[in-house]
Amino acid sequence: MRSAVRAIGEAIVITGPELDPPGPLIEYVDPGFERMTGYAAHDVVGQSPRILQGSLTDRDVLARLRSALRAGKSFQGEAVNYRKDGSTYTVEWLITPVVEDGRVVHWVAAQRDVTERKRAEERQKRMVDELNHRVNNSLAAVQSVAAQTFQDDRRSVAEVRDAFRSRLLALSRVHVLLAQEYWEGAPLRALVERQLIQRGGTAERINLAGPEVRLRPGAAVAFGMALHELRMNALRHGALSGPGGRVQLHWSINRNSELERLQLSWAEEDGPPVLRPTRRGFGSRLIERGLTHGLRAGVRLLFEPSGLRCEVDAPLEAVAAVTR
Repeated sequence: MRSAVRAIGEAIVITGPELDPPGPLIEYVDPGFERMTGYAAHDVVGQSPRILQGSLTDRDVLARLRSALRAGKSFQGEAVNYRKDGSTYTVEWLITPVVEDGRVVHWVAAQRDVTERKRAEERQKRMVDELNHRVNNSLAAVQSVAAQTFQDDRRSVAEVRDAFRSRLLALSRVHVLLAQEYWEGAPLRALVERQLIQRGGTAERINLAGPEVRLRPGAAVAFGMALHELRMNALRHGALSGPGGRVQLHWSINRNSELERLQLSWAEEDGPPVLRPTRRGFGSRLIERGLTHGLRAGVRLLFEPSGLRCEVDAPLEAVAAVTR
């Protein structure tokens, strides 16, 4: 029997039949139990399995366990247990009676550490919840982009259609990155590269510099769409519309104030002379409102003769993803 138990690889605990305190008492544990809990056999034989329980152990599960055992039935359940070193793990048990002459003579518990499985399930649930939230937000964003884009009466139908398609693709690139990160956030540099660098033609003319920052999903969408609008404006009217222009995109974390802040600067150089627009287009409104709404960011669009500048100053706590 012991050879068979070792071959199975599960943690096995055999106890006596007594259910009244202090029983049931442990009579045998296999090497799998020793590896899972950190307890050697001599530490636990003669002890109650209660030594594995603690403040995080679900008492309702234990109550159902006791009820099943008093009825002489098998029981399957999960609970938080404690290893010898005090660390916790989630255990799944199947406890079965051994019956001789109509009475229970032993309880055999097959146990499995399912901590990683539970973490994966929790992460999947968070991802699905976030995905549902993001889908609703995305539909609202698409409606807003469509409404604002198709209100532009200064362009032809083809130009408006291309602008709308371009914005949808920009939104899609952000969502693909977020999906790869399980919707828990997105690295700022990866976001910048997807929106600006990995699209051909102008990569060598955009200089990037800044520390790694992991953005919240909502902040990633806002920054991603703003970067798309800045790039498209630079291609049509600014530094990237001619052969010699360049863009400097720098960001930093300012820790000199009581509240840490993410500061980002877009600066165009050596492009055609910049004139202040006579009316604010949807791109400018998307940049300003998208970053201001929900992110508490300050945004400045400066139409300087040397080139367009965009400066963003946001509280880090409002844009940075929580480290799990």
